[in-house]
Amino acid sequence: MPKELFYELDMDKRNRIINAGLSEFARYSYNEASTNSIVKKASIGKGSLFKYFINKEDLYFYILDYIIDDFIKDLKDELSKLKGELFQFILKYAEIEFNWYIKNIDKYNLINRAFNDDNSSIYKKTVERYKLTGLSFYNNIIESAEIQKLRWDRERILNIIRWVLEGLNEKFIKEADGYSNINDIKDCYIRELGEYIEILKKGMYD
Repeated sequence: MPKELFYELDMDKRNRIINAGLSEFARYSYNEASTNSIVKKASIGKGSLFKYFINKEDLYFYILDYIIDDFIKDLKDELSKLKGELFQFILKYAEIEFNWYIKNIDKYNLINRAFNDDNSSIYKKTVERYKLTGLSFYNNIIESAEIQKLRWDRERILNIIRWVLEGLNEKFIKEADGYSNINDIKDCYIRELGEYIEILKKGMYD
């Protein structure tokens, strides 16, 4: 977490540091990202950054926390407007999530790097840090949907759906570099998710 001095800065300076860190970590892996570049982009003194953060890792996790909190808040706002049967709901949600990524491309690039760059010295810490956050968010998504009469135990079915979503997300994050742009990823993701949903629907509803 930032030192107290960071919170005493005016909002403009704080935002410059956050945006500079986001830009650098979105463009380069954690190992390659340069705090000197962040200082330059933020237009602050060379020694200033570590008056506000203990080290590079402290800054990295502050920015990643900030982005993930932003992601969850924005998507929760959208979730509150969504209606529909469970599987329709999931497809609508998937489109909303990708639209967020498209509008926030630097944030998407950082999230993608954070959970895909397993050569990074900080990768394992990142996965462990956000594991419970991801689980809780998936549960909130599924709980928000209208669930009709199901053939099997509700909790087991929700677990299966969560595993499919997690597995598909992990697959597409790992394959992201193979696509020319995020719209291509979105189209392929929603198409493949739709195919899995058709299989699940046939086995789950009475």
